[in-house]
Amino acid sequence: MRRTDTFYNDTLFMKTQQLIYLCLLICFVCLLACSPVEKEDATEKPVDVSSTKIEYDSLAAKKYGADNYGMKKYVMAFLKKGPNRDLGAEESSKLQAAHMANIGKMAEEGKLVLAGPFLGDGELRGIYIFDVETIAEAEALTNSDPAIKAGSLVMELKEWYGSAAVMAINDIHQSISKVDH
Repeated sequence: MRRTDTFYNDTLFMKTQQLIYLCLLICFVCLLACSPVEKEDATEKPVDVSSTKIEYDSLAAKKYGADNYGMKKYVMAFLKKGPNRDLGAEESSKLQAAHMANIGKMAEEGKLVLAGPFLGDGELRGIYIFDVETIAEAEALTNSDPAIKAGSLVMELKEWYGSAAVMAINDIHQSISKVDH
């Protein structure tokens, strides 16, 4: 059965829209994780957010590059299966280790603020969110990835306007991860 361009474009649009909703959900979860939790007698109690007034924090807004809406521009990369996926187990393992090392390097440089794989074996393999001004800058960063160089992955880059709180993910992640990646 042959797909028509309209069907393909509609399906791609719906998948892209679903990914954007997923990213917004991730941002919301991160905001919840950043919310202060008061502890009493070493027993945690949930915070009643309906009665908690959250005040504007100009220092945090400046630190994370937020505009007046608490948002900022990023470049999002959708990692997709590339044409060279038939590597042997050892070569595939080495490529994955190099891919992960590159992710760590970009995060340490402050350019990569979020990365992660999609579960399952679909065409979309994962996402990156870059704190860069242009798609060209993000393209240069993605081209440094060993998995891109090897053709195991390809990237689709899009400008994205999201919560500036996404910038806090790496700090939060480091404080909750028991294993150093």
